[in-house]
Formats: sequence, structure tokens, C-alpha cells
Amino acid sequence: MMAGPFAPVMAGPMREMVAMQSKAAQAMFDAFLPRPAAGAATSDPAESDTPPAAGGAHWQELSDNLTAMWQGYLAMKPGAANPLADPAKWMEMASRWMNQSPLTEMETQQHFLKESLALWQNVLGQYGMAEGSAPATLPRQDRRFADEKWREQPLFAMLHQAYLLCAEEMMAAVDKADGLPDDRREQMRFFTRLITESLSPAHFPLTNPLVIERTLETGGENLLKGMQRLINDLQAGQITHTDTNAFEIGRDIAATPGKVVHETELYQLIQYSPTTDDVLKTPLVVFPPWINRFYILDLGEKKSFVKWAVAQGLTLFMVSWKSADSSMADVTWSDYVRAQVEAIDFARERLKVPSVHTIGYCVAGTTLAATLAMLHRRGEADRVASATFFTAQVDFSEAGDLKAFIDEQQMAAIEATATDGYVDGRYLATTFNLLRSPDLIWSYVLNNYLLGEDYRPFDLLYWNGDTTNLPARWHREYLRDLYHHNRLVEPDAMAVDDTPVDLRKVTTPVYIQAGKEDHIAPLPSVWKLTRHFSGPMQFTLAGSGHIAGVVNPPAGGKYQYWTLPDGVALPETLDEFREKAVETPGSWWPDWIEWLRSIDDATVKAKGKRKPGGKGDTVIEDAPGRYVKTR
Repeated sequence: MMAGPFAPVMAGPMREMVAMQSKAAQAMFDAFLPRPAAGAATSDPAESDTPPAAGGAHWQELSDNLTAMWQGYLAMKPGAANPLADPAKWMEMASRWMNQSPLTEMETQQHFLKESLALWQNVLGQYGMAEGSAPATLPRQDRRFADEKWREQPLFAMLHQAYLLCAEEMMAAVDKADGLPDDRREQMRFFTRLITESLSPAHFPLTNPLVIERTLETGGENLLKGMQRLINDLQAGQITHTDTNAFEIGRDIAATPGKVVHETELYQLIQYSPTTDDVLKTPLVVFPPWINRFYILDLGEKKSFVKWAVAQGLTLFMVSWKSADSSMADVTWSDYVRAQVEAIDFARERLKVPSVHTIGYCVAGTTLAATLAMLHRRGEADRVASATFFTAQVDFSEAGDLKAFIDEQQMAAIEATATDGYVDGRYLATTFNLLRSPDLIWSYVLNNYLLGEDYRPFDLLYWNGDTTNLPARWHREYLRDLYHHNRLVEPDAMAVDDTPVDLRKVTTPVYIQAGKEDHIAPLPSVWKLTRHFSGPMQFTLAGSGHIAGVVNPPAGGKYQYWTLPDGVALPETLDEFREKAVETPGSWWPDWIEWLRSIDDATVKAKGKRKPGGKGDTVIEDAPGRYVKTR
């Protein structure tokens, strides 16, 4: 009844898998929940828990409606909006993996059989269906199966326990495989995890007791809603995480007042309006990652780093990168470095100051490191008074799960999609979602596709889905030179704007922030920045990850951070830092602003061009500008 409408959703191997799963599940239901024999009398509908409308005709109509919805979508001949979103691709990859995985070895299979028999005896024993006393809890625990409904009946208990055993064995097989280089093993571990997560019984209607219960309660309305959402997301080429109608750029998010004061084909430069009578003389120029919209640093009022920094007396300039189009096919990393220098010089000249403070977030921090090295090589380092790095990397030897996407086969696949000279931002969004697939993919498949729950408004997830395109040539060179060959940390192995890069020459004061649970720029990788610069450095470890570790305003009172006590020199290793560092509750932002003031605390009146758009000041448009609103 429920698997039927969903089976045609997945073509090829996925369809076959769902069909087999449906037959097996139906057989189990027949064993545990026998149906009345043909012609047998049924109970009075008034005494039944089943909704009156949910008879055979109703379910057949539901099945027909779901099938018609899917066939209607197929009739539109949808293009390849995002092949990574095609479930059949994952099943094909799983099949290839299984054919060459260590699970095909006899010893591994025998161990798996032994563990399966032990699991069967264990679980059945708990329900009085086998000899021996039952243990207090099921042998394997997982938050995906925390609801009591997964344990109320032996069918679902055995189902999810068998799945967890299989997933456990698959991961163990990768770890035990002989002859695999470390990078290949990590890649296999990553993709094995993705495969096992995708095959969870929680993700299929007939094997999830919560979905079955919801379907009976609603008469299948949850499945109709879910099917429409699935079709909408397939057409859009990306999964929906939040109520997109709940936010408007410039009203609810990216709403801090300011003006666009400069514009090129690559970026707009926003200057924010002061909220204090006096401001620090040295302004701040912020370079956000161009793989996302800049307003991750300017969410709602209570979360906005921009609003907070302006309130601390900073004259803040924000770069808003343009989402790439076909005109940017030949843009290279040097163009982004030149853009950073140009933004720095524009702010200096506009406010008549010798230098600026800078922030580089993620990949823009990597580029800022190269920019500083270039300026030092040219004898122009005094343009930058300080540099702050938010979760940035320069040494990619320990770059985490993202390296799973950086082998030759993966890069060739990415290049094949960049037919118009740019990489579609939806591919990048899918990649980052896969790094946290339980939270960013499968929880939404369950809650919004299968259970039919409504999307909740969440500004951070709205930003996460607001994708930007990247210039194809730049993206290809960035992956090859940095992630693949790790050339940035080799002195003079790379050049930007015809200038060799040697990070050891950078003596600019730097503040390095890392996230304790960062899955995009892992803590050990960010720590390596301290091994390549030569000037004064402060390292701060923030609680949480790549986003929440950065966007953690003091008013929220969340998380914590670790810094070294005054007078303690930066140690050689991360382990030593952890031993010596002191934990402070709350946001690290106040620590950062005090560090910035320690470099230069001179102030000036917030007048003239410190107030963008004032009398005699020519500006382009109001913040947040056109570029952030352009797909």
C-alpha cells in the first residue's frame, strides 16, 4: 500500500531495492500482524482505530494519486538539475562498492553470519521468543531509532538492529582492508557511511513505524505532501530545509543599514552606517567565502556579527561576491587576490588611513593568506594592520571529508557539469550537505517527505540553501593546487598575480579562530596556520563547528572558547595548546575585539565618509546590494 506509490519514484537499482524491501516487509507484517481471511467478517468501523475513509478504495486512490504525480513530473522530461540528487546514482555506487569491498571476503562473511545469529537470539529473547533471559536494552543504540515505536514490536526491533549490525560490519570491513593508502581508506570510509545511511529502514515508508502510524492517522495526506515536496526539490535541484517564504533579504536577514560604495564585475563593497559617535580609526574589511552569500555574518539582529561589530565602534566594509555566470569562465585565483587588494586599497583611500584590519572566512581566509604573502613579497605589507582568520586552512594535508571529493574521478565529474564556464552552486550545496547527511539530508527526507511535517523558519538554513555559482577555471585550479597537491604551504611553489607565495614571510599580526567540531575546516587543519606565519599570533578554539562556532553572539550565551593565559607562548602542537588553554564560557567575539583594540585603539569622529551616503558622498545603492540577490 505505501511502498507501491514510492517504488516508481526511484528508477533503476533503487526501484528494485524498494520492491524487494516492500515484499520482505509485507511478509513480516503477515507473520506478526495477520490479515483477516478472505470473506471474514470485519469489526464495526465505529469500534476501529482506522479512519473511516481509510478503506481499500481510499488507499487505492492514494496510490493512484501518488503515481499520477510522479508520472506527471516525468512527463515534463526533467533535465539533470543536479545528478547528485538522483537516488539511483547512489544505488549504482553502492553496487560497485559491494563488488569490490572487503565484505566479499569469506572470513568477513562468516563473522557477519555469526554476529547476525547472535543478534537474532538476543532480540527475540527480549520478546520472550527465545530461550534465556532478555537483556534490559537492545544491543545497539542509535538516535535515529530512539523512538519507542522502534522497540514496541519485534518486527521493527529486529529490522533496525539488523540494519545497525550490517552498517557496523561494513564500516569495520573498510578499516580492516589491507593495502589501502590512507587517503583511499578515508574516502572509502566516507562513501561507505553515506551508503549505509541512505539504506536505513527509517527512510522507507513500509519499514518505519512512525511513518506507518502517521499515514494511518492522516489517511495518507503526509505522503501526498511529501511527494509534492520531493518533486519540487527535484525540479529545483536541491533539498529544501526551511520555509523559504519566511525570509526576505534586506528585511529579515542582511538588513544592517549601509551603502554599496564600490562595485566591480567580481564583487560589491558595502560600508555599514555607524551606530556610535566615535569609531576606531583603522577600519575593518571582511572577506566572506564566495561559495556562500556574505550574510552568514549578517543574519537576524540577534545573530549578526556585522551589527555587533559596528556597535563596537568599527567602520566595517563587507565584500559581497558576485555569483558566477558565463562571463566569469576565465576568472582565476589571482583575480580574487587582486579583488582583496583592491577592496583594501579602496577602504584606505576612501577614509584616508594607512592600513585596515581584515577578516577572511573559510576559503576567503585561504586567499587572504596568499594576499598577505604577496604584499609582503612586494614590500607593501603595511597596508594591512591585522588579519583574522575564521575557520580557514592553508595546509590541506588534513582537510577532512571534503578530500573524498578531490580525486581525479570526482574532479572530472565536476568539470563535466561546468558547461557554461561556471560550477552550479547546487552541486556545492549537495557536497556540503553530504558531509552532514544525517542532519542536512535524511532528517528532511523523514520529516518533510515521509511524515509530511511542515518546514520551520530558520535563517541559518535559508542561507545554507541560497547557493552561489563559482567560476569553473578558478574552482578547478583551487581544488588541484590546494586540496590535491597542497602547494600553498610549499615556499614559492605557487604564484598569485605573477608573485611567488611564501607564507613564512607573513609577519602581520593574526588572530586564528577554529571550531572544535568543524567538519569543513577540521581543527587540526586550521591549527596548521600557526606553523606557517612568522608574526605575532593568537589562536582561539571556539565551541561548535564551521558556522555556529563563528556565528555565536555574546547575547546568546552559548558554547565556550579556549585561549592561552596571558604570557603563555603559542606551543608547537595542538595537543599542547589544549593542555595549556583556559576555557571561557560564551562567545569569543569580545576576546577578538579586545585583541583588535590592542593593535590600535585610536578613534575618530563618525562623520564625513565614515557615514556612507551622507552629504557629498556618492554611493551606488543601499545595502545589501544587487549581487547578494542575484542567482
